[in-house]
Amino acid sequence: MRSILSDRLSSPPVAACLAIAGVVGGVLVGEGGLDTVVGCGMNSDYYPSQTAKDWVDNADHVVVATPIREQDTNRRDFTEGPTHYTTDRLVTFRADDVLWSADRPKSPLGDNFDMVTDGWRAKRDSGRRLKRTTPEAPRLEPGHSYILALRWAEDQWVVLGEGAAVPYDDNIAGQGEWCGRTLSKEDIASAERFSRQDDNSLEKTVLGQDKQAVIRELKQAGG
Repeated sequence: MRSILSDRLSSPPVAACLAIAGVVGGVLVGEGGLDTVVGCGMNSDYYPSQTAKDWVDNADHVVVATPIREQDTNRRDFTEGPTHYTTDRLVTFRADDVLWSADRPKSPLGDNFDMVTDGWRAKRDSGRRLKRTTPEAPRLEPGHSYILALRWAEDQWVVLGEGAAVPYDDNIAGQGEWCGRTLSKEDIASAERFSRQDDNSLEKTVLGQDKQAVIRELKQAGG
């Protein structure tokens, strides 16, 4: 099973949060506890995921979801080098609210669903486990909520790409876990000031709003 999930640091609004907070600098130099985050570099999408039309054209469901448990999967051991092993995580989500579904989704979405996402890298010398992350996207951790654009592909649920997983703690788009860190309301306000003016992503459009803004944008995109 494949896992679902910088030179573009200033473009996505939530990436701007990390830049303002100095998080990315900490990742690069491994300071102050930020070495628990691995990644947050070049981004890539399995499917177009930036705009509301991308979501309508490529997703089967858009859902507010909360991870409720996780377990290691797909362990890969290494005989040489500083890494002892890496894992993915099999994360079980609770579907809190389905915001949109395709007219003919490839699969129904149950009350709970599973996805494989980024896991851990264990250091050989100390055994310490470091978070692995998807570039410019949430890691999808228990204790947080998210808005996810999901597609049924290769007999499993995946998010479309880095633009299709939006932090959603306390019913505020953009607030919560992102790239292994927790962003606050103040971080969101900073992102709105410093993100690119020509960023037309759905993430930027709904930043700081609730799920009704997502529903509105999807309807306007033809969903």
